[in-house]
Amino acid sequence: MSHLIKAIESIKPGFAGELSGMDLSQRLTDAQVDAIHAGLDRFGVLVVHNQHLNDEQQIAFSRQLGQLEQATGDIMSDKDRRLSMGLNDISNLDKNGELLARDDRRRLFGLGNQLWHSDSSFKEIPAKYSLLSARHIPVTGGNTEFADMRAAYDALDEETKKEVRDLICLHSQIFSRGILGFDDFTDDERAKWAPVRQRLVRRHPMTGRLSLYLSSHAGGIEGWPVPEARSFLRDLTEHATRREFVYVHVWRPCDLLIWDNRVTMHRARRYDAREVRDMRRTTLTNEVSSLQQAPV
Repeated sequence: MSHLIKAIESIKPGFAGELSGMDLSQRLTDAQVDAIHAGLDRFGVLVVHNQHLNDEQQIAFSRQLGQLEQATGDIMSDKDRRLSMGLNDISNLDKNGELLARDDRRRLFGLGNQLWHSDSSFKEIPAKYSLLSARHIPVTGGNTEFADMRAAYDALDEETKKEVRDLICLHSQIFSRGILGFDDFTDDERAKWAPVRQRLVRRHPMTGRLSLYLSSHAGGIEGWPVPEARSFLRDLTEHATRREFVYVHVWRPCDLLIWDNRVTMHRARRYDAREVRDMRRTTLTNEVSSLQQAPV
């Protein structure tokens, strides 16, 4: 069966696409890999239904697309970790498969995923692609929303485009969790998540399109007073997440979503914490800093 990528017409065409005709549990041909890259260059988000992947298959498929980054963005200790370091545990479960308590530190930290963000923007070398596999979903809620940061940049007025063009932001998970009132960090975690520098506007290396690089992890702008910077970043985020820029994905069991963090922001939505939501994410590194993707 030949593959097909078609636009999801419930939103502005050109943002989210649906990929069919590939079994991602099997090794792909070079042509199929190229098609996925091209689809992500075009859309930014690809939806693939009915992908019954185990952990090893998800990791193997992800490595066909690029270099895997290690799952170091959580607060799991090695003894509490449920999955291998190649997989980010996006769930409400402990290592024994039991629901985390409502006040569990790991669950409270994970609520940061419900803020608009870009994966690993708190790392000097941030994420390129994210690949999220739905292993078990709640009956209702738990959708994932995506914002098209290319369209958001294009819709800025010319004065604002000039203002944001060369700005450098500071990103840290300390900032994003602070929005929710979570400040229960060890000294080692505070050192691990010291702020890193990222461009506010970056150019996609393949398409040449410019996009805003926003995230709840962004808590400052170099050379700006902190209150002014955060107010401005909040305004930009409100602009970038207007409904006309957003695709809402309603999960089905065994869905796999792939998105390009260089041109999107996303957030999870609330769901009943008494239900299991087991999602597993592999993440590909961007390999270079956003500072090397200047809008020249």
